[in-house]
Amino acid sequence: MLLQKGNIGKGIAQPVQRRGVPSALRHAPLANKVATPAVAPQGLLRPILSERGSPALLKRQRALDVVVRAAETEQEAENAGTVVPGDGWESFPPPPYEPSEQVLDLWQQADAVCFDVDRTVTTDASVGLLAKFMGIEDEAQSLMEQANRGEINLTKAFEDRLAKLNFTPTDIDRFLEEHPAHTRLVPGVENLIAALKARGVEVFLISGGFREMALPIASHLKIPAKNVFCNTMSWQLDDHGEPVRLQGLDMTRAAESHFKSRAIERIRRKYPYNNIIMVGDGFSDLEAMQGSPDGADAFICFGGVMQRPAVASQADWFVRSYDELMAKLKRYKVTMVGSGAWACTAVRMVAQSTAEAAQLPGSVFEKEVTMWVHEEKHSGRNLIEYINENHENPIYLPGIDLGENVKATSDLIEAVRGADALIFCAPHQFMHGICKQLAAARVVGRGVKAISLTKGMRVRAEGPQLISQMVSRILGIDCSVLMGANIAGDIAKEELSEAVIAYANRESGSLWQQLFQRPYFAINLLADVPGAEMCGTLKNIVAVGAGIGDGLGVGPNSKASILRQGLSEMRKFCKFISPSVRDDTFFESCGVADLIASSYGGRNRRVAEAWAQKRIAGDDQVTFEKLEKEMLNGQKLQAVLTSDEVQEILHARGWELEFPSFTTINRIIHGEVPPTMILRYRVACSMPSMPPARRVVNDYY
Repeated sequence: MLLQKGNIGKGIAQPVQRRGVPSALRHAPLANKVATPAVAPQGLLRPILSERGSPALLKRQRALDVVVRAAETEQEAENAGTVVPGDGWESFPPPPYEPSEQVLDLWQQADAVCFDVDRTVTTDASVGLLAKFMGIEDEAQSLMEQANRGEINLTKAFEDRLAKLNFTPTDIDRFLEEHPAHTRLVPGVENLIAALKARGVEVFLISGGFREMALPIASHLKIPAKNVFCNTMSWQLDDHGEPVRLQGLDMTRAAESHFKSRAIERIRRKYPYNNIIMVGDGFSDLEAMQGSPDGADAFICFGGVMQRPAVASQADWFVRSYDELMAKLKRYKVTMVGSGAWACTAVRMVAQSTAEAAQLPGSVFEKEVTMWVHEEKHSGRNLIEYINENHENPIYLPGIDLGENVKATSDLIEAVRGADALIFCAPHQFMHGICKQLAAARVVGRGVKAISLTKGMRVRAEGPQLISQMVSRILGIDCSVLMGANIAGDIAKEELSEAVIAYANRESGSLWQQLFQRPYFAINLLADVPGAEMCGTLKNIVAVGAGIGDGLGVGPNSKASILRQGLSEMRKFCKFISPSVRDDTFFESCGVADLIASSYGGRNRRVAEAWAQKRIAGDDQVTFEKLEKEMLNGQKLQAVLTSDEVQEILHARGWELEFPSFTTINRIIHGEVPPTMILRYRVACSMPSMPPARRVVNDYY
């Protein structure tokens, strides 16, 4: 029985060990191993038994036929002429040794990069290496020379002798053992591919060679088999369904006109890629861009092994070392906007990540991290000078080293200018002004990525606006959010903590995960920005209720009731505002975990507890604003302002009775009902109340 001809680019099943199968074939598509009748149509495959001659001679001739036919796919490139540097270039226009601005942008914004294999990823041509392995190197070279002179027709020769091929699985395994993947790689290609993958760029191999020889290369480079587009070998099966002898080759795909551009067309149909780059050394690689409107967006000619002037002169960019491509990869300059306790803790994690990344080839991030700091004095000195000299913020995070690669500045515009990754961690009441200032200065480019660590929202007549929405709308950039059970002091001590990064763009989420994830700080990705962000905002209100309960001295049952009702109202409010919010979001770190951490250890709970104790003791003059100044050492209390903003929405939409806990907490804050009513929130919410206004209890507006 014969195996049916394989298809290029099919997905693979899980690897299955099968006795007698070449190791490369154990990872090949199972669909390629469907039995077909033993007798092939006339003019194509003919029975092996019809051949005459000695076994050794036949095997030599059959191997030669494989080499000849595969080499035909590269004949056009060979006819273009291969030269050493300085030989023959005068006949062609000079190649582009530097990329244009447009080509550089395509390279840095690539969604996928497709590599040819022979003389691009590997230092050899697999066909030539196979010829040498089978002992027919001289004959193969002679045939290629005859073909180049037009003396023979390789297609006819292949058809006449195709039935004589006699490779066995053992031959393939032996070839791969004698030529392991890592010994064949072009210097620098492994680091380049790793750097591309670290940036979320998908990598493909597209070659006229054999899949069986390309798969080990792909495996070593951690490129999935589904991303390999090559010719396949068809094998004769024994009675047990095991391959025993090579019957023929599926060369139809590589023999197609513009084969590589067709492969890229199929990639585009399957994946929503905007920018695809082709890297190779031959005409077939150039045609990957020129052969179809849906082919590659740019062609980079690699001349590190062979240089073909006719190809290089038509390329968008000509390089002779992968170091040239590595040097032009995008590296993200990171800026932190904010300098409070949480901002300093976050910038410390970021600085650790960028410092580590800078030691690796193809680092995704620049080592230095800029932090915008609101100018203050500390012990008679400018805070910024102190931070830059001592790498510590003595006001908001004393005793914690931020990292020597953190540079503080008081100039917001200069801090953001040139940044590729913006982290916003300023009090939410200041965020609108910050965004407006940046927009007016026009220092934020369209390709900049942002993430918000700020918890809060802006109330407008047309409805609430989350901070991520504000950033995206005013600055016109993508904005993810990081939310979770994040008590700054504990994380700064590198205690085990976690958070979620919620994203609208998966690539952005992965980039931020690389930046924030530390051995002590786990990051989960979540495709629910509004859900995660509203959880991080609303839990501060519940934390105030928990603190009031602690100030009253309530037991665990009562506190659990306050938290459960608070979580229920968080979910309901999120669903009312944004019905697409996912239920599982509330079980992530941004949901129940953040609620628990804030209700037991956060500053909102701590200040609310002190406030309730003073009110119970008869101090009617105590305010949250006063306690904020006394207890938080310059940090801002977010919960009171958030409670007012949420209550304004509830009142405007007639939802106050739908959210009895939120409503009661707000009324307690403003003295409309006593603190003890936190335990009677279902009653307190129905008491007559003045419309929520921006009261003197805080002057954050």
